[in-house]
Amino acid sequence: MLNQPTLDKLCAMRLRGMAEALQQQLQEPDIHQLSFEERFGLLIDRQWNWRQNRALERRLRNARLQGPACVEDIDYRTPRGLDRAVVRSLTQNSAWVEAHQNLFLTGPTGIGKTWLARAIAQKACRDGHTALFEKASELFRDLAMARADGSHGKLLGELGRVDVLVVDDFCMAPLAEAERRDFLEICDARYQTHSTLLTSQLPVASWHAQIGDPTLADSILDRLVHNAHRIELRGESMRRKRGKGLKENE
Repeated sequence: MLNQPTLDKLCAMRLRGMAEALQQQLQEPDIHQLSFEERFGLLIDRQWNWRQNRALERRLRNARLQGPACVEDIDYRTPRGLDRAVVRSLTQNSAWVEAHQNLFLTGPTGIGKTWLARAIAQKACRDGHTALFEKASELFRDLAMARADGSHGKLLGELGRVDVLVVDDFCMAPLAEAERRDFLEICDARYQTHSTLLTSQLPVASWHAQIGDPTLADSILDRLVHNAHRIELRGESMRRKRGKGLKENE
């Protein structure tokens, strides 16, 4: 087959999308009705889409969102203080991430904070941004382990560079000295350059006491609060609605 060397070279150059499109064209009897420019344009479009899809798959995998969630499936029927217009303004092209702003989701357990955080982070990935989802307890555990094995600086650097850092269940317990110092360093690295999304059962007004040291608490919150959007959820636990056909579950 005279076309096989061409296909092999396209694959060797990692132009797999173009190779797949060429194979498809070779199987279509009417393809010769198109001009060379039209056929070549189709090959380029397929390669572009293939690369975009691969990049999105990589961003979603690295984000560790731990389950399907997307903003199109948000439940607005259940009354819980969730404003459709506010969510749309935030997620339209992930405007809050483009502006390097933060987002706080607060409310009682089971209200859907974690699911919503994952959905918003997933939309950011679809809009071309990197994201990382971390439970607060696991984040501080990983930092403690990194300090022990010598990779602490590397991990802090990675946390400081990701476009959207999601910290779930923030301030559920008082922070230890090492935890608040690590979190301050993360916030300092991200300030006005990247976005942080925090979920918490506690209102923002209670975070200062949970962080602990007044000076460090002031420094952390100063870097988080002043350019943050707040969504305060309230109402009945969404977990009680499982099995009733709703798309969204925390």
